[in-house]
Amino acid sequence: MSLRARLLLLTLLFYNRRFPPPFCKSMKEKTSSSSSSSAAGLSLETLRHSAAHVMAAAVTELFDGVLVAIGPAIEDGFYYDFDRAEAFTPEDLEKIETKMREIVARDEPFVRTQKSKTDALAHFSARGEKYKVELINAIPDDKVSFYSTGGFTDLCRGPHIDRAGEIKHFKLLSVAGAYWRGDARNPMLQRVYGAAFHTESDLKKYLDRIEEAKKRDHRKLGRELGFFSVSDEVGPGLILWHPKGAMIRHIIETFWREEHYKNGYELIYSPHIGRASLWRASGHLDFYKDAMYSPMEIDKSDYYVKPMNCPFHIEIYRSRLYSYRDLPLRWAELGTVYRYEKSGVLHGLMRVRGFTQDDAHIFCAPEQVASEIREVLRFTLTMWKTFGFDEAKAYLATKPADAIGPADRWDEAILALRGAADAEGLECETDEGGGAFYGPKIDLKVKDALGREWQTATIQFDFNLPERFDMTFVGADGAKHRPYMIHRAMFGSLERFFGILIEHYAGKFPLWLAPVQAVVANISDDNADYARAVAADLRRAGLRAEADLRNEKIGYKIREATLAKAPYIFVTGEKEKSSGGVAVRTRAGENLGVIPVSEIIERLKDEAVRRV
Repeated sequence: MSLRARLLLLTLLFYNRRFPPPFCKSMKEKTSSSSSSSAAGLSLETLRHSAAHVMAAAVTELFDGVLVAIGPAIEDGFYYDFDRAEAFTPEDLEKIETKMREIVARDEPFVRTQKSKTDALAHFSARGEKYKVELINAIPDDKVSFYSTGGFTDLCRGPHIDRAGEIKHFKLLSVAGAYWRGDARNPMLQRVYGAAFHTESDLKKYLDRIEEAKKRDHRKLGRELGFFSVSDEVGPGLILWHPKGAMIRHIIETFWREEHYKNGYELIYSPHIGRASLWRASGHLDFYKDAMYSPMEIDKSDYYVKPMNCPFHIEIYRSRLYSYRDLPLRWAELGTVYRYEKSGVLHGLMRVRGFTQDDAHIFCAPEQVASEIREVLRFTLTMWKTFGFDEAKAYLATKPADAIGPADRWDEAILALRGAADAEGLECETDEGGGAFYGPKIDLKVKDALGREWQTATIQFDFNLPERFDMTFVGADGAKHRPYMIHRAMFGSLERFFGILIEHYAGKFPLWLAPVQAVVANISDDNADYARAVAADLRRAGLRAEADLRNEKIGYKIREATLAKAPYIFVTGEKEKSSGGVAVRTRAGENLGVIPVSEIIERLKDEAVRRV
């Protein structure tokens, strides 16, 4: 197997993170741990950045001909990118970590020096370090700084710790593929990840969390619980929903539709394909074509499968003339779209090629903007809380240099987004100039049961498409005006949302979401008919129940139902049959005793309705 193929197989979800600053330096972005400090006031960011240097020193001591690229601190740890002909193996990681501990034990200092740009280029050119040469050429300053520890010298702005001996609690974790500068046209490098903390207990907690995350991996649980699969015959990145996964999706979709109707939305449907002229008008063929699949010819016209739903919703709007009295229009669709993703970044349900967006577009008048944005944010947070996510944070991306649209519209939109976050009591981080050219946005991130943040909802203003499609409404003054257009996705996609849910609950869905809410297991064939009748009663009451009538011992059936993560297991024997009840057990192993069937049905219905 080629090096590239091996690296692609090793690529982790981390691969999709934003590529770091253009050369080795301490990150300016906040991380969840960067504010932590040791008793001496040493920041974790500085500690981790220094650990990355020690790792690079260890690699260059152990292996000949390795070229080094960049090595920043990241949330919870660090990494360094290397160019090496052979792929790093798990055994290599053990050797590197051992060598790092030797360097730490030597307690060598971090020494900062400066060189002229000319001398710096000569230094790295002589060593064949082409990545450092490229980075130096991009530096506008006449002088550049270096840090050395032991025999390793790196181009770096710093800061660093004083001595390597301060790095005490660390662990190398994995290796993944990463293109130089995040560009697939560039060489693929090997990115070695590590974790570092101030204390052994903090490191242990983090490593335990990683192990727990492995157990919760939605790909593993999705296969074990029969939720979904991916087939090479169908194609990578295209999800096959199995009956139990499809049941959960049906529950989510039904709840989603009901809540949208309650909150003043109208649901619409749009085709899976559209003429090339539509995608030309929207600008997708100019700016998004690399993510679109090749066209198909129908009646001598090119058609594309849709990568987005927006142009279809706009065409529905353009089918008639609206008045200010008709606004706002809130249109939502569970629309399936198709986008090309490179095979190396596909990841279970999290990164796919075909997915269903919980899409909505709001068309409103200027005076309605603030109230609509606040309502969208309130609705979104309520939905996420219903699914068990109570912690959320907002990220506001503001006007970039290449922004289009009137300045007053940008100001009004940004004010509405910020005001909505404040009104909901959300912590809001601002990315100045980070908005798209066509409008500002708020992204929401929620924390799961392991404390991990997930990018979820997006509320995006769009000043571009209303102009491109000449969208108007008739105002109170009788003149035509341009409406505000707001894109909104609560979950992002049903596929990714389902993946997050699996990992959040570790497959143990609350009763209202569980595909099978109760398994009825008979003790012997003599009471099989009773077990079958109990399961039928549950289903008639609107509950999702299965009868396990196999000729197996009851202990085996209970274990099987527990492994399948069914919330309740009802055992039926002669005693239960004669009393008209069932012996109730939970998947946590709690024995609730014998309860009449009619009573347990009402209890489960109440629990499901409350969505606890």
